[in-house]
Amino acid sequence: MAQLITLIPGDGIGPEVAEATVRAVEATGVVIEWERVEAGARALAEQGQLIPDDVFASLEVTKVGLKGPTATPIGGGHQSINVALRKKLGLYTNFRPVRMLPGLKTRFHDLPLDLAIFRENTEDLYSGLEHEVIPGVVESLKIITQHASMKIARAAFEYARRDQRRKVTAIHKANIMKMSDGLFLKCCREVASHYPEVRYTELIVDNACMQLVMRPETFDLLVLPNLYGDIISDLAAGLVGGLGIVPGANIGDHHAIFEAVHGTAPDIAGKSLANPTALMQSAVLMLAHIGEREAAARLQNAIYRTYAERDHLTGDVGGSSSTNEFTDAVIRHTLIS
Repeated sequence: MAQLITLIPGDGIGPEVAEATVRAVEATGVVIEWERVEAGARALAEQGQLIPDDVFASLEVTKVGLKGPTATPIGGGHQSINVALRKKLGLYTNFRPVRMLPGLKTRFHDLPLDLAIFRENTEDLYSGLEHEVIPGVVESLKIITQHASMKIARAAFEYARRDQRRKVTAIHKANIMKMSDGLFLKCCREVASHYPEVRYTELIVDNACMQLVMRPETFDLLVLPNLYGDIISDLAAGLVGGLGIVPGANIGDHHAIFEAVHGTAPDIAGKSLANPTALMQSAVLMLAHIGEREAAARLQNAIYRTYAERDHLTGDVGGSSSTNEFTDAVIRHTLIS
């Protein structure tokens, strides 16, 4: 029986990397029925809504989505579609594994980097509660709750136990924001007490950024409030080659959306120059989530082999191949793995 999954291609290069990923997933032999819906600039132009009702209707049925990048205006305009989906569907865990790909040369390619980032996904400054107090003075409210902090801490420690991770580090600024970040730390400490086999540490966020750049191999699993998680997950992606590489998963109690976290790159849209690695690796997480672990391993290994041979990489990672050529190489490795 086919697994029904919602596909949201997105904007810019989104449709290209989504199509490449669909091809690669189907090459694993898993049977999926894709329900395609639009969200973002194209949906706004065609349907008058950034997130049309059929997006939520589809996700209510499928419970699982694969999503390409969508555009968010800076300093005005509409709310982030990603934030809206996360809040509406209760996707409180943003999970980003950060691993070096074989054959990819970065400043840190000789280090055994294997990080897992757990970012709380629904509150903090991303609650979007802003107002002008008086002309020229704007206030943004940082919301930290015990409920959300306990949930992300439990998600992080459960993963650490399941994946046999050695250490969880909570990232904070509780020396300054003693109540909000202090509550987050209190929740992390309480949850940590139930997982004695996992070492628990804490780092102030600015120090954590420095340590990640100087000694990234000393980190294992990080758990963070929303804003710090957004910043540090991008910083960590930079260690292994950039946002075009790293996958992302947004997971709640009832729904999950797997997405590339890079931008829409409108300057190269439609030119077959986009790198679909991030969305393909997000699809690996998706396949594991729906119980298709053999297919997930087959696709992940195919991506690794394509990078190791270095003959069909896209321009952003030092190659000269097109999106289609890279995808064809991944599919060939999928079929022989």
